[in-house]
Amino acid sequence: MADFAFVRVEQRGGCAWVTLDRPPLNLIVPEMVRVRVEQRGGCAWVTLDRPPLNLIVPEMVRGIKAAFEELREDPRVRAAVLTGSGRAMTAGMQLQFLRDLTAREAKAFIATLHEAIHAVHEAPFPTVCMMNGHCLGGGFELAMACDMRTAATGALMGLPEIRVGVPSVIEAALLPPLIGPARAAECLLTGESISARQALEWGLINRVAPSAELGQATAELIDRVLECAPAAVRLQKELIIRWRNTNLRSAVEFGIDAFAQAYATEEPREAMQAFLDKRKPRFHS
Repeated sequence: MADFAFVRVEQRGGCAWVTLDRPPLNLIVPEMVRVRVEQRGGCAWVTLDRPPLNLIVPEMVRGIKAAFEELREDPRVRAAVLTGSGRAMTAGMQLQFLRDLTAREAKAFIATLHEAIHAVHEAPFPTVCMMNGHCLGGGFELAMACDMRTAATGALMGLPEIRVGVPSVIEAALLPPLIGPARAAECLLTGESISARQALEWGLINRVAPSAELGQATAELIDRVLECAPAAVRLQKELIIRWRNTNLRSAVEFGIDAFAQAYATEEPREAMQAFLDKRKPRFHS
C-alpha cells in the first residue's frame, strides 16, 4: 500500500483500490494547505502551518517551492518573511517519513527539498526568516537561505542530522561562510544546537527579541527595506545573488552594470533630491 498525501492506494489482486483518505468529508485541498501566504503591504508573510512543531513533510516542501515560485512573479511583492505557526519555526523533518526511505527515494526527496530551499535562496526580493521558536534540520537550511534572520530569545537552531544517522547536506553548505569553518564543523559533526544569543554574537542572525516582540522587531526590519527605492532594492538583491556565485572580477562587472541600470529609472534623482530637500522620497516604481 502507498500513501500520497490524502490518497491511499491498495493492490487487491489485479485491482488497485484508490481511496480518498481525508475524513470525515474527504474534502479536496490544494498542496499548499501546509503553507500560508499573507500579503501585508509590499511584504509577503509565508507561514509553515503544521503546528505545533511544523514538521516538514513532502507536501510542505512542495508548498514552499510553489509559494516562492508564485511570489517571484508577483510585482507587488517587494520582500518576504518566512516563519512558522505554533511554538516552533520548524523542528525539522518528520522522522517517521525519513526512516522508511530507500536510497533511491532518499535521493529524490533530498533533491526536491533542495529545489524548494533554492527557490527561497534565489528569490528576487529580500527575504527574512523569523524563527519564532526552534529551527532545526531542513528548517534551519531554509533560514540560512534567507538574506536576514530574526529569532525569539529562547529559539535553538542547528543541524542535528548526524544524530539520526545521516549527514547534513544541500543548503547546510551555507553554514561555513556564515559562521566560519571551525564553528560550522563543530555544529555539523556534533549535531549540537546554537542558542539565539550565540547566533547573534556569531553574526548568523540580525535580531533577537522576546517571543511577544519578535513580530514587531521583524516588521520594523522589513519596513526599513521597504523605505528604500524599489528598483534599487531589486538590483541590490540580484547583486547579492550574483556575488555569492562568482569571482570578484565578475562581481565588480555586474555591479558596474547595475549602477547604470539604476539610472534608467527616476529613483536616484528622486532619492538624492529628497535628501537635499530634507524630505522623504516619493518612489513610483
